[in-house]
Amino acid sequence: MTLKGKAYKFGDNINTDYIISGRYKFKTLNMDELAKHIMEDLDPDFYSRLNPGDFIVAGKNFGCGSSREQAPLAIKHARVGAVIAKSFARIFYRNAVNVGLMLIEADTDEISNGDELDVDPEKGVIFNKTKSIKIKFNPLPDFMLSILKNGGLVKHFKKHGGYNF
Repeated sequence: MTLKGKAYKFGDNINTDYIISGRYKFKTLNMDELAKHIMEDLDPDFYSRLNPGDFIVAGKNFGCGSSREQAPLAIKHARVGAVIAKSFARIFYRNAVNVGLMLIEADTDEISNGDELDVDPEKGVIFNKTKSIKIKFNPLPDFMLSILKNGGLVKHFKKHGGYNF
């Protein structure tokens, strides 16, 4: 499985209120509507430039702040291919797995805004096509890939009747 898309780079400590502002997340439960507002406070035109499969790239501690599932759900509904960051807030990471949003922990220093990326989560390689460099990361384990392919933990349970991998 190889994911392909453009990198949209943000910095460290991107909290869940930057991902989806509180002024939206309490007005609707429609995730497709919320998706139109992701990252809006940091980049007002972000959603309009985003193509299915593109990547959010960040530094350390992505997803810090509140533990609401709206943040990873809104990113998933925006059809982001994966979020690539140096590290993730623990509760955000867990919520992302639960909803089936792929997260990749990798060194993002060699990725710039607008770079074209090919990401292979099974092999643990990001190929930055713009800069012709490879960035290695710990590949996602098979059980994690299975959960993500099934659309998240609840869908995985429904399909397999438990943690069966």
